[in-house]
Amino acid sequence: MLLYEQIRKNKVKTVFIVTGFVLFVLLVGAAISYVNYGDAIPGLIFTPIFSLFYVGIVVMSSTNIVMKMNRAQEVTSVEEHRFLWHTVENMAMVARVPMPRIFIINDLSPNAFATGLKPEKAAVAVTTGLLDRLSREEVEGVIAHEVAHIKNYDVRLSTVTLALVSVIAIMSDIGSRMLFFRSIGGRRDQNQNPIFMIIGLVLLVLAPLIAMLINMAISRNREFLADASGAELTRNPDALASALEKIANVETPVEQASSASAPLYFSNPLKKKVSGLFSTHPDPVERISRLRQM
Repeated sequence: MLLYEQIRKNKVKTVFIVTGFVLFVLLVGAAISYVNYGDAIPGLIFTPIFSLFYVGIVVMSSTNIVMKMNRAQEVTSVEEHRFLWHTVENMAMVARVPMPRIFIINDLSPNAFATGLKPEKAAVAVTTGLLDRLSREEVEGVIAHEVAHIKNYDVRLSTVTLALVSVIAIMSDIGSRMLFFRSIGGRRDQNQNPIFMIIGLVLLVLAPLIAMLINMAISRNREFLADASGAELTRNPDALASALEKIANVETPVEQASSASAPLYFSNPLKKKVSGLFSTHPDPVERISRLRQM
């Protein structure tokens, strides 16, 4: 597949999935409202308001939260790590984005990630294992991949989708509690359609799982897009493929990585052998194959 064609298809797929995710959030809100009160309208009104408020708080503080969560230390001057500083600086220049803040995670497992609301507020973090185990060209490939996430606004996308997963989990929990207390009180709207009630109850139970699956699908798709964009920045897809191959073959997980921050990483930092719908990252073999064909 040609480079630009792959980038175009990945962008189209991402827009489609994200649109479906937003509609699903509204559907869950409507279902909770209907199950409890027999009217979906209040849920359709309240859900966007609550989602915008919650997502706004998460997004505004996302960079510092993620870096603290992963115990990353900021590199504040070129003297602290000249090679890493210049590599990030060069890739940012090629991508035509502001130079992101740089962080290092003291961990033997090679990996990296990017985060931030927008390119002007972005940050890149790499592990010490990445700097020690990979060649200069391979490190450059990984940095290009992360800078591509910033250029494509993937870091904002991943933060927003993660926040929406939390919104659905919170709403499902509140909706379940409301339904429980209403059932104890014996209150029920007799005008509720039994079919709609069943659909609403199923959504109430399965919504958090479905939201996680959608988030993972977005995460997998954005990795393909960043691979293609990163290869475009370096003009060296083989170096990125080689880096991915080395990182995928390391079985030691990143100690500070959590399930919440795992989708942000270049490669699955938890090293769990999960594939298909429940994987946060595409199969490394498929990613490497696509890069080798560029």
